[in-house]
Amino acid sequence: MADQDDQTLAVTTPEDELPIREAHPNGSRERREESDSPALPSVANFFRAYWTRISALSAILLIPCFWHRHIEAGDLASHTYNAWLAQLIERGQAPGLWLARQWDNVLFDILLVRLGNLVGLNLAEKIAVSFAVLIFFWGAFILIAAMTRRVPWFLIPCLTIFTYGWTLQNGFLNYYLSLGLAFFGMALAQGGRRWQIAMLLPLALLTWMAHPLGVVLMIGGSAYWMLAKRLGRRGQWTLLGVAGLSVAFISLYLSSRYEVVWSAGPLYNYPYNFSGVDQLVLYGTRYAIFSALFLAFMLACLASDIIFRMKTRAALATMKIPLQIYAISLLSAISLPNVVFFPHHDIPISLLTDRLTLVTAILGCCLLGGMTPRKWHLAGFAGFAAVFFFFLYQDTGKVNRMEAQAEKYERVLPPGQRIIATIWPFSGSRIFIHHIVDRSCAGYCFSYGNYEPSSQYFRVRANPGNRIVTTSSESADAIESGDYVVQPVDLPIFQIYQCDVDMSVLCMRELASGERNGSVGLQPIHKK
Repeated sequence: MADQDDQTLAVTTPEDELPIREAHPNGSRERREESDSPALPSVANFFRAYWTRISALSAILLIPCFWHRHIEAGDLASHTYNAWLAQLIERGQAPGLWLARQWDNVLFDILLVRLGNLVGLNLAEKIAVSFAVLIFFWGAFILIAAMTRRVPWFLIPCLTIFTYGWTLQNGFLNYYLSLGLAFFGMALAQGGRRWQIAMLLPLALLTWMAHPLGVVLMIGGSAYWMLAKRLGRRGQWTLLGVAGLSVAFISLYLSSRYEVVWSAGPLYNYPYNFSGVDQLVLYGTRYAIFSALFLAFMLACLASDIIFRMKTRAALATMKIPLQIYAISLLSAISLPNVVFFPHHDIPISLLTDRLTLVTAILGCCLLGGMTPRKWHLAGFAGFAAVFFFFLYQDTGKVNRMEAQAEKYERVLPPGQRIIATIWPFSGSRIFIHHIVDRSCAGYCFSYGNYEPSSQYFRVRANPGNRIVTTSSESADAIESGDYVVQPVDLPIFQIYQCDVDMSVLCMRELASGERNGSVGLQPIHKK
């Protein structure tokens, strides 16, 4: 018999709103209510019933978006800077720059520009990121609820950690937003009604505007779930095999047709990182230790629940399909290349594995959502969340202070000057921080080495000969790596760089023609 302190947490959702499985108070048996009724209307009723609680949780969830002057999240600073360039283009104040008509990888950028026109870019950035965070978090929450027919209150700290993981910290906002929309789409598809399936089309179009990979997840995940529900055990094994072979075929096709690079490096020497906990390895080695302990705790939760069910002869049926979808996402993260070089593009599609593990992480949470929730689950997840956000507050605060230094230097110069940056990540960090110079330039100077226009993956494009940004991806890469040789046409140009061994102190200097921009300041060991 279970100890009184190990009783199941009460779930207060009315049973006519959401089919729920709850453990008996003495923990000796489990009552299971299975329902084939659509999950989505029940979840919608839940959101209406608990809107005050959801509003309070949302406010708490957004605290990291407001705890510093700026949101420190890698590419986000570049998005904000290019939103300013887009405003200049629309006003005819950026000669040589133009906006491309593009239907993918633009949703967050359009939102940022439109909000910026109304409230200014500083506030618009916080609103747009907050919107993306809420879409992602509640999309994942509703997906878990739809898959498990249970409101996953006890998983809120766990979901919050992954919400603020590697993908958001590197500022991949369009992809991040597409995943949140895809989670809503997958939950919608599980209803199975015609009007719900029909709603997937406009949602898929919106998701495509954010990022095409979100549409792949929405369609693939929804199709698998709907087919698996209609098949027996043998049919599900066959479906799982077909899905696995499809992933293998895609991997083989990409590697045979295009130049690819596979995941490598110390992080991926540990296969467990493909499970999704690599999303928690951020600014240094302490995050790697944290991620390993967090995975161990999640496995302990899952193992204890399975053992309890086996002892009490309770069903494991609710975990079968989520486990299958999780297995497919795990296989995708392991099997697919991390970088793919496509013809007619100057830069490759990169960090695919690192992005896919966020999907793996959330689908792993769907597995956890099928457990019988217990008090020690919630306490453990809350403890891990406290540690994670303590680390994150410290490290993003350090980057925020670096950005303040960059802004101070830039404001010493006359308006309209060209700036380049050579800023390296902290030791052991997986988070890009060099774009802090981009955002601090917005409204005042030009980040000459910004990669977005030359990549041709974003709205802002540049013509050769403009005085604002380089049009060569090779030059942008060289500027970032400290290998760029300044040309006479570039002058005057200034460099902001790290000039102290702790990597958080910045300096600025004017560059001369023929000078290599990385000749002064800190450099990675392998470049020395």
